Formats: sequence, structure tokens, C-alpha cells
Amino acid sequence: MLNTSAALQGGKISREEYRRQKDLDAARKAGTAPAAVDEEGREINPHIPEYITKAPWYADTGRPSLAHQRINEQGPHLKLDQWYDRGAKSGPAAKKYRKGACENCGAATHSRKDCVERPRKRGAKFTNKDIAADEMVQEFQGDYDAKRDRWNGYDPATYKHIVDEYEATEKMRKRYREEEVDKQTSTDMAIVKKLAKKEKQEDDDFGSSDEDEDDEDKYADAADQVGQKLDTKTRITVRNLRIREDTAKYLINLDENSAYYDPKTRSMRDAPVQNMDPEDMKFAGDNFQRFSGDANNMQKLQLFAWQSSQQGSNINVQANPTAGELLHKEFQQKKEVLKGSNKTSILAKYGGEEHLQKMPKELLSGQTENYVEYSRSGQVIRGCERAKVRSKYDEDILINNHTSVWGSFYNLSTSQWGFACCHSTISGSYCTGEAGKEANASSAVIE
Repeated sequence: MLNTSAALQGGKISREEYRRQKDLDAARKAGTAPAAVDEEGREINPHIPEYITKAPWYADTGRPSLAHQRINEQGPHLKLDQWYDRGAKSGPAAKKYRKGACENCGAATHSRKDCVERPRKRGAKFTNKDIAADEMVQEFQGDYDAKRDRWNGYDPATYKHIVDEYEATEKMRKRYREEEVDKQTSTDMAIVKKLAKKEKQEDDDFGSSDEDEDDEDKYADAADQVGQKLDTKTRITVRNLRIREDTAKYLINLDENSAYYDPKTRSMRDAPVQNMDPEDMKFAGDNFQRFSGDANNMQKLQLFAWQSSQQGSNINVQANPTAGELLHKEFQQKKEVLKGSNKTSILAKYGGEEHLQKMPKELLSGQTENYVEYSRSGQVIRGCERAKVRSKYDEDILINNHTSVWGSFYNLSTSQWGFACCHSTISGSYCTGEAGKEANASSAVIE
């Protein structure tokens, strides 16, 4: 809603003038009356609210305008593609030193503390020689965007030498790879013709010689191509590509209710097929691989390295895994020794070692689940292993100074039983020891 000149000047308006102003605003909104024009001749939208079109008292010009809502650009601003002219000189160098110039190089645009040239043994102030030219002092007045543009002043031509170096390296790498492929493939023309001639001699009854010669030339030309090899048996060229027969883990089981696959981390924790032995599966889940083999020991070793580094020890499992494993093994041994010594000292001080010994299961529970059937005389019939039948004679009784029982020795020459301590075959004899063994041996030789 726009005001008239009287309203803009702050004076009171009559009731008729106020009604005329309302009718004019309604006509402008309806489009029947022309819109108001500002100082620059641009039309003002009649639907703009009054609190936007009404200028404050310090910016009121006495006529309708929206200039107070626009940015007042003061002074020329540089564009985004404009920057300092690096290394530009304002003119030729002076012949003599000027008062107030740099004492080091003689330029009048900076002082000695701001000079970027190499400090001279004797400055230009005292020698009047090699006075540097004055730099061109440029005033950079960028606008809001130019001051915050991180790429303002960047010259892409400075990156061209890196691109050229990369292209040259890529060209050399491609040429080297082609040479390696040519060495691995059969590119010798003589070898190709020799193989084709040998095959021709094996099957002379089939085909004509002209066709064979054409085939030789055709396959010989194909053999010269990079990355291909000639197979004279099948008359085809085989591309040297690696055959990938592995299957992605998320394609092993296409059931929607199978193990969940996280595409962000590329992990599948559970096994894709549940009713199979993990040892027989190509992929049994990340959890199975994580806790199989030496993975658990590796986690313990890494935890030991982290804990040791917190205490000041410099252990790096990735840089020196052998030293870390040896230190971890030594730590485990010392830990077991310390644990055993603590246990021994506690038992020696307080006692109670008998309580640490495990009692038999039969005594702990008082009963077992083993089925045993006894006879009326108390003998085991079945259920448990039967007791061995003992002899009715007394066993393990040593008599007459013998150290072994009767029947512990058998004489092969006389086929008699005896004592093993003296080789005596008489049951009631006294033990003669090693002398008896020698006497029995000599008597056997005489006989």
C-alpha cells in the first residue's frame, strides 16, 4: 500500500483524500489504474505491504521508492576473475638511492623489514648499485563473494605440467605392459608357421593345401595382435582374460529371509545358508571368519599392544609383529608364574589345599547313572566291567630272600619256570642273585 505525497511528508490528510487514496490503491491492485513509479522509472508492485514500501524517516525522499530496500553499492568492485598482477613492476629501476626507500634493495614501495630479496652484505643505501625497480602497488577491493572465494586468483595453467607428466607416465606404462604381453604370447612368425605345417602333415586327407596356407596367414596375422595368443588346434584366438568364478556373498542365497547384507560396509555377519556345516561352505559369514583360525589370538595380541602403549611401552603389531608376539608370549608366561606363586603363597599362609582337590564323582553325588546288576553273592553280573578273577593262591609274597615271585622267569632250554632274580628253577631254593644267574648259564653251556 503506497502513500500520497502529503502522507509521505508527515502531514495530516482529509477524509476525502484518504478515501481517494484507498480507491487508488484498490484500483492499482485490480489492475485498472497504472502502478506507481519510483525515481528510476521502475513500476512498484501494488501488492507489496506498506511496512516494506514505507521508508524510515532518515531515508524518506518524499516520493514512492524502494531504494531503501536495496543494497547501496559504493565504489567499484573487482570481478571474480580479477586478481593481483604478480611480479609486475611500475617502471624501470632508479639510478640513485632515494630517501625512504628500502635500505636493502632500493625499491621505494616497501621498507627493509618487508623486503623479500636476499639480504645484501652492503645495502643499496650505501652502494647505490643494483637498485631494484618499484613494485606495482595494487588495491584489491573485492566484494563479498570475491573475498571468500578460495579459488579466486588461481591459474589453471600452473597445473598443466602435472597433467603432462601424468600422461607421459601413463604412456610409458602402457608401452611397458604391451611389451610384457608380447613376451608372454607366441608372436614369432616362424613358430606359428611351424605349428600350422605340423598340423597340415597330420591331416593331409582333409581340406586343400590352399586353404591351409590361407589359414596360416590369417592366424599368423592374428597372433601379432597384443594380448592374444594363437591356438592352432582349434583355429581360434583366445583373449588373455582372468576368469572370475567367485560369487558375491549376497548372491549365494537369494531368499529375502536369509542373512542380512549391509551394502554400506559390505558385510554379512551371519551365514547365508543356515542348514550347512560352516567348514563345507565357501562363505560362512563374517563372524565365522572373524573368530576362526588365529583371529582370536590376533585380537588378544592387538589388545596387549594397546594396553602396553598406554603404559609407556612402544609395541606396534603392524610394524614389528614378531617382536610383539614374543613380548606377548613372555607376558603370558610371567603371568602364569605369578598366578602360580600367588596361589602357592596363599595356600602356604592360610592352608586349604585339600579343598582344591576334586573328589570322585561317585563321592560327590553319592550315586551314578551307570546301570550295575549284582548276584545274590554280591558279584557283578552285568552293567559294569567285571572284576578280574584272582587266584586262590597267595600272590606277591616273596620267600627265601627272593626279590621276584615264582613264575617270573621261564627257561627255554629246560622248559621250566623259576625266579627272575637268580634264574633258579627250584621253588624252595634260596636266592643266589647274579652269581646264580652265571652258574645257571655256565651249566647250560656245558650240557
